[in-house]
Amino acid sequence: MREHDSATTGTAIAVNAPAAPATAPGPPLADPSIASPANATAARGTLLAALGVASFSLTFPATAWALEGMGAWTVVTLRSVLAAAIAGCCLAAFRVRPPERRHWAGLAVVAAGVVLGFPLLTTLALETSTTSHAAVVVGLLPLTTAVFSAVRTGARPSKAFWAAALAGAAVVIGFTVQQSGGALSTGDLYLFAALLVCAAGYTEGGRLARHLPGWQVIGWALVLALPVTVPGAALALLAEPPHLTGHAVAGLLWLSFGSQFLGLVVWYRGMALIGVSRASQLQLAQPLLTLVWSVLLLGERLPLAAPAAAVAVLVCIAVTQRSGR
Repeated sequence: MREHDSATTGTAIAVNAPAAPATAPGPPLADPSIASPANATAARGTLLAALGVASFSLTFPATAWALEGMGAWTVVTLRSVLAAAIAGCCLAAFRVRPPERRHWAGLAVVAAGVVLGFPLLTTLALETSTTSHAAVVVGLLPLTTAVFSAVRTGARPSKAFWAAALAGAAVVIGFTVQQSGGALSTGDLYLFAALLVCAAGYTEGGRLARHLPGWQVIGWALVLALPVTVPGAALALLAEPPHLTGHAVAGLLWLSFGSQFLGLVVWYRGMALIGVSRASQLQLAQPLLTLVWSVLLLGERLPLAAPAAAVAVLVCIAVTQRSGR
């Protein structure tokens, strides 16, 4: 029962009905503890987006593992081909019809940004940068995604939202400059370029997820990229003969199944439910999670500034999530 309906009913009883005994049972009142459908949707969207972030937090450590036995181009193309194989099987199994013609341009943006651009640029960056350094730099992704969302979808986050996002961005930029000795390295340039293409792909994918299931958005994007990734993988394998190790195989499998497909499935669905801007701010937790994985899985020694920067950025999550849109 809606709140204004309850109020109307209560007024009608007070005016038209005789006074009831004090002990007479009244109509049941709505339980304020019961979550509204809007709150339930927001909670579900936040949970799905958070699962996507948790999956993405393993991407850089998995890439570092894969690079132990494969070249950068091999890692990028093979992860996309394997993920496309999974997506293609799912699309075929459920007999999903191709998207409407009006959606293909958006899917091309997702393919260019999320399937090709971001994996390639971050993999090239990790050839010279540590995963902990790259993780903190990628903390700028929420801000860049929010900017793309505002331009592309007309979203207008609040001033408090922007203030918190900009504060997080300032921390990341300060950390990057400090760690790079006052100048950006080639790896940093790759990472900043990766932020731009990924933000475009996230924004377009979040928009498309309002019209298509999230798994179909990334599924069709992966299939759309096959004319590039299949010959690319063949050429990369010839130019960079792999030396497979346990770490290399495990890293490639996670990149294919976790980061490139399953993680994006729940991520796009979460963005469709709570909005691109708010979902993107959950990624402020990703640097901190990646720092944990870099220590546990890679044995990296963290610079003192890395955890401090990651925690400072993480604090911004509460502000951006409470500020609404």
